[in-house]
Amino acid sequence: MFELKIPPPLVALVLALLMWLTPTVAGFVQIPHSARLLCAVVLLCIGQSISIAGIVAFRRAKTTVNPIKARLASALVVRGVYRYTRNPMYVGLLLTLLAWAVFLANPFAVLWVVVYVLYITRFQIIPEERVLASLFGAEYEAYKTRVRRWV
Repeated sequence: MFELKIPPPLVALVLALLMWLTPTVAGFVQIPHSARLLCAVVLLCIGQSISIAGIVAFRRAKTTVNPIKARLASALVVRGVYRYTRNPMYVGLLLTLLAWAVFLANPFAVLWVVVYVLYITRFQIIPEERVLASLFGAEYEAYKTRVRRWV
């Protein structure tokens, strides 16, 4: 029902909102604001860099970046950041959510990051993998054996 229906950035945005709204039952982690901010900015920059690298690789290959329309993929991208992860854009969103969790200093906010991984794996990545296998066959299967789904 949800497979390839909701754009992953929207999923991440909703989860970020839920992270912000998550009550601080256990209180905040006592980390100085400047340290939290620095860690959050570093995670955010790394995450966004990974996402952008994935988008640039897709653009260079002249294939669709739209994760909802996986069937429109015209090339199997295996270079650049795709040598290290099959899903750099989702890894980038994951690191962005982790950055937000660090900034919030709420340990319960991290649970929403776990929800992100579970949701994206089930409703986005696995369906995309089926589509890519049907489009690119043995080439995609060989790629899957060389490169991990996440990291």
